[in-house]
Amino acid sequence: MKSASPSNGHMPQPLAPEREFTMCFTSTPRGARLARRLVSHRVNDWGHPYATPVNETLTLIAAELTANAVRHGHVPGRDFHLRLTLAEGVARIEVTDSRAEKRPPADPAATDPLSESGRGLLLVTALADDWGATPRRAAPGKTVWAQLRVRKERGKPR
Repeated sequence: MKSASPSNGHMPQPLAPEREFTMCFTSTPRGARLARRLVSHRVNDWGHPYATPVNETLTLIAAELTANAVRHGHVPGRDFHLRLTLAEGVARIEVTDSRAEKRPPADPAATDPLSESGRGLLLVTALADDWGATPRRAAPGKTVWAQLRVRKERGKPR
């Protein structure tokens, strides 16, 4: 993780978002795909068209975090929650699942190089300006979040 989770277990709270999208998804591969697509659509609506680096980066980060929620955070009968915000030029993606005991590794580079999986957080580390994981506040589980500084696309409103 680029930033350590605070000792009090709470993630830093950004200022009130200028834009916000939240939704619960089924903890299935289909739910993860839908979440990824809706992030891309929402970022496009917020002034960062589909083919721009901002849209593609946020979509890839969302894809990795939601896939991890399905693979490592799945609890039968429980959904995962996605929150996407934009505030003061920082986009933040938060994915919350119900599995508290399966936290992401603090150092994703420690993944076995022969493994067929385990590289998603390496992508998040490379693409995001910051990321981390914190315990879920009012229920069992965790929230994995990533932040990306974004600039306004030329000629497009946020």
